[in-house]
Amino acid sequence: MEALVITEVGQSEIQAVAEANPGAGEVLLQVNHVGLCGSDLNTYRGANPLAELPRIPGHEIGATILATASDVPAEFGIGKQVIVVPYTECGQCSSCRKGRTNACRFNKTLGVQQHGGMSERLAVKHDRLILNDTLPPHRLALVEPLSVGFHAVGRASVQADDTVVVLGAGMIGVGAMIGALQRGARVIAVEVSDSKKDILLGLGVEQVINPLSENLEERVNALTHGDGADVVIEAVGLPETFRGAIDIACFAGRVVYVGYAKAEVSYDTKYFNLKELDIFGSRNATRQDFHDVVRYLEAHGAAADTLISRVFPWAQADQAFDYWESVRNTTFKVMIDLTHE
Repeated sequence: MEALVITEVGQSEIQAVAEANPGAGEVLLQVNHVGLCGSDLNTYRGANPLAELPRIPGHEIGATILATASDVPAEFGIGKQVIVVPYTECGQCSSCRKGRTNACRFNKTLGVQQHGGMSERLAVKHDRLILNDTLPPHRLALVEPLSVGFHAVGRASVQADDTVVVLGAGMIGVGAMIGALQRGARVIAVEVSDSKKDILLGLGVEQVINPLSENLEERVNALTHGDGADVVIEAVGLPETFRGAIDIACFAGRVVYVGYAKAEVSYDTKYFNLKELDIFGSRNATRQDFHDVVRYLEAHGAAADTLISRVFPWAQADQAFDYWESVRNTTFKVMIDLTHE
């Protein structure tokens, strides 16, 4: 079978690889659509410390069941559509013992610490699948990235009377915006690309602030009667946005870090105490987050489709990373369609 392989930094190619064969408790999938994630792009750039090359990327996966091992429950029937939950859980670490398996200490995400879904077929444990017969195939690949943003919203316990500021309008940030809107919150987006503004407003965001042309703290204060944001969700991963999240949070506010800063971050920590902030980390997503996103897509799928910026047919998949690199600031989601050559 064929797979897209990141062979070395800045190089990817479609290669023949060993056929996927399901073992005990596993299902063989025909992969239909795979979204590219920022972690995949960082692997391509050589900037992902969790991934070793060569690597088959891809963890935003929509697929169809082709075959199952004999011990797989009958509900996972041939021809069923599925969403892949791309994380693993050891069941033994402190996170798993507390029921927070999304933050498993020994997690190995598909496409990162192990080969991923950018291949014609994939064998996975049946308990890593969510059956779905309501969404069109391409939307199945939107569920995982949006669910990571939904999880960040859940970490902050966002309520309907909250003003939520989301820093960054990549897919995780957009997921956080949608997740907050679904809870009835007022949402303000912070994004450096003006080309994304209309789509964000179309999703229900109230305001879009460009911090390159506006003073972020002044604008947030003006929009919140001088209070600041009840919740700030950082989805960029830069030292300045990590610090900025603290600056624009209100007294007794909540800050969620879902971005991953590659450099050390220095703070004036007095605001942690003076504002008595609740500061949360957020990692991956739970199955409930996946189900919440499915319900959103069932109701608002056409709006979500505006987030798909470009779809590459399988024969051109090796061009996708260079394309995305060239338009990163203006692009939401690049997807590979393995059903079309």
